[in-house]
Amino acid sequence: MAEKTRFIGFDLLRAYAIFGMYIVNFNMVFGDHNDTSWQGQFLSLFSGNSSTIFVMLAGMGLTLMTKKQAFGTAEEQLNQKYIVLKRAGFLFVLGLVLAIWWPADILHFYGFYMFIASFFLFRDKKQYIYGAIIFALVFHLLLLWIPYETGWNFDTLEYKDMWTLAGFIRHSFYNGWNAVFPWMSYFITGMYLAKLEWTDLSIQRKTFGIGLVMYLLIQLLQGIPKNLMTPEIDFFLNADYLPPFLPFLISTIGFGLMLIASFMYISKFIAHHKFANDLAKTGQMTLTHYISHLTIGLVFFSFIINQGYFAKINPSKSLSPMLIFIISLLYFICSYYFSKLWTKRFKHGPFELLLRKISA
Repeated sequence: MAEKTRFIGFDLLRAYAIFGMYIVNFNMVFGDHNDTSWQGQFLSLFSGNSSTIFVMLAGMGLTLMTKKQAFGTAEEQLNQKYIVLKRAGFLFVLGLVLAIWWPADILHFYGFYMFIASFFLFRDKKQYIYGAIIFALVFHLLLLWIPYETGWNFDTLEYKDMWTLAGFIRHSFYNGWNAVFPWMSYFITGMYLAKLEWTDLSIQRKTFGIGLVMYLLIQLLQGIPKNLMTPEIDFFLNADYLPPFLPFLISTIGFGLMLIASFMYISKFIAHHKFANDLAKTGQMTLTHYISHLTIGLVFFSFIINQGYFAKINPSKSLSPMLIFIISLLYFICSYYFSKLWTKRFKHGPFELLLRKISA
């Protein structure tokens, strides 16, 4: 029962994360991510937190997937690494195809994350902390070498030389939407978290407390009056997502720790509820839902609002934040019922089945 409770908490959190991704991406296409109203600011809360939690959960999922081999033979561990590498290759190729349609794709970055993570598998969890620090540190060192705006048109959120060799490498490892440096820090943090004993209440409390301190620390620093700071320090403290400076990393990881601990805690109270189990099925199919909302979802809502180019970021006309939230909620409800119906016949989602078949 304890194991089931933990996984329901994990899957419920993934369902929350995919809902947040709906809001972020639908807002990028149909809304105005620079909206300064309170509704717009509410939606902006999801812009960093949803993606970072998504990546942290992917790291957790990888470690949980390989848990049985942690105490296995060297041959069993090697076979598991091959499976991880095949999944990394599949996600990389799938993500590149999707990036032709959706430039802000995250899946091909997952391919890089999982490839790198394969070398961290079956190691002591303390090494994951060192790894997360190193990836964040390298990113800030690269800032001294390469201007972060290289390749970007931040007015249109377009990366001009994405499909050149130099541009692709730079975008993938340094200043892309979810570049390896520093986003691998989130993935490795997730790998570390998966090794904790989440049925232990003290672990839940400690994790929540650490996350709260991290989050509040950055909030306090960001609350310093601007006239007491140089413009450079103000930009460093308040930059959001692009570029992902250290305060952003600390704040979003802290928020992620609080959210993960909270979901793991409440799971023991709702694990036996039918609705919680049905909602968890939505979380188990995040790969399918991620791809569907960027294809079916964008096409459907583009036709509804009569927007010509379906996947254009930062459009000339935009919907209100409230409408963005409503269409995100509607699509999430559709995802919930699709997952519920699909799992009556299949154990895994369509793309999850394909991923398993290719990596078997």
